[in-house]
Amino acid sequence: MAGGGIPIVKRILGPFVILLILLLCSSLSAAGDLRLTVHSAILMDMTTGRILFTHNADDPLPPASITKVLSLYLADEAVRDGKVRPTDPVKISRKAGRTGGSKMFIQAGSEIPLEELLKGMAVVSANDASVAVAEYIGGNVEGFVERMNRKAHELGMSRSVFKNPNGLPARGQFTTARDMMILASDYLRRFPESLDLHSQQYYTYHDITQRNRNSLLRHYPNADGLKTGWVVKAGYHIVATAKRGNTRLIAVVMGAKTPAIRARETEKLLDEGFRMVRADPRQG
Repeated sequence: MAGGGIPIVKRILGPFVILLILLLCSSLSAAGDLRLTVHSAILMDMTTGRILFTHNADDPLPPASITKVLSLYLADEAVRDGKVRPTDPVKISRKAGRTGGSKMFIQAGSEIPLEELLKGMAVVSANDASVAVAEYIGGNVEGFVERMNRKAHELGMSRSVFKNPNGLPARGQFTTARDMMILASDYLRRFPESLDLHSQQYYTYHDITQRNRNSLLRHYPNADGLKTGWVVKAGYHIVATAKRGNTRLIAVVMGAKTPAIRARETEKLLDEGFRMVRADPRQG
């Protein structure tokens, strides 16, 4: 009787087992078929910590302005630890005022609240503000950069070296998509309120209004961060995040040839990630 029941159980369970296996295989392997026209990329479901996709994720590249995620991390940490206050006036040095590239056009000799400088860094990628913040929190840029590398080591960013607080080109400065994923996930866990800044599409300082270069904020549903970057030697980068329901994804894309390609491939990656999460029977 018992032995005769085994084939019946197999016939009943067989289709369900096969369906379960197919669902698992499709959710686990579909991203492996994804092809991106960028140098490197990685995608993580921050809710579970599961890596959904990698492509050359450990290849080192100059970080450009996604470096500012680490600088903002240290600034938020200093505020949380009570070492500085958001309302602290920061005296702008000649070095900060003369810093080129993306900027909020701060004037040497002026005093600007720390929180305004942090907005400039997060929203319009202000290199001048990054130097001013580094000098204020670290005592000088060199001291702040030492803290950056120490924090990167603590977080396990084993393939990264930083030479300045803003990502302007510097010999020997590099990071990887995986290391930036490690940084971004810890940053968002520790400082979720930072998205209030990163999600702002515009920032105005002294009657100069500039737009956030993260185009996903305008075109991709539920995107609310995080940081873009560009340098001639490496191309266009982004650390992007979006949340749907209870799922937050983080995508890092590095080395796109144009801003349009960066946006397109990042959206493609996020779309695939949300599809995978929906298809995974282990979710929910």
